[in-house]
Amino acid sequence: MLKISVACVGKIKEKYLTEGLQEYQKRLSGYCRFGWLEVPDEKTSEYASGAEEERIRRTEGIRLLNRIPPDSYVIALAIGGKRRDSIDFSAHLEKLAVAGNSHIVFVIGGSIGLSQEVLSRADETLSFSAMTFPHQLMRLILLEQIYRAFRIIRNEPYHK
Repeated sequence: MLKISVACVGKIKEKYLTEGLQEYQKRLSGYCRFGWLEVPDEKTSEYASGAEEERIRRTEGIRLLNRIPPDSYVIALAIGGKRRDSIDFSAHLEKLAVAGNSHIVFVIGGSIGLSQEVLSRADETLSFSAMTFPHQLMRLILLEQIYRAFRIIRNEPYHK
């Protein structure tokens, strides 16, 4: 069975997000083995300099890279990444699995994004929108889209 992990920064504190994530994890259990690869976040001042933000991205990036298995296929979520609709996303996931990628890791950065090192490690980058979403909410959006993709792959009904 395909294994999907989400490598991400920080812990979820909001109850509504925790409940939503638990619901989609439960739904995904029939389609894949799912897991989290969480790493601690760095405290970021609202007035952090560019150099300080770069240091934070690098620190969080090293933590993420240390959690990502070397043999996994890595998809980093980034505004500049490839955009796919839900049908194309599902076809792409299926193609990756058929090609022998048994572990797919999606990477979500912290509040100031991903380091260049993480982006360089990624096999591809994916964008959900030109808009910026809170990194914690992005976890829920990603899980919903992965679940939708599996429903599409299996020709199971799902609302449009």
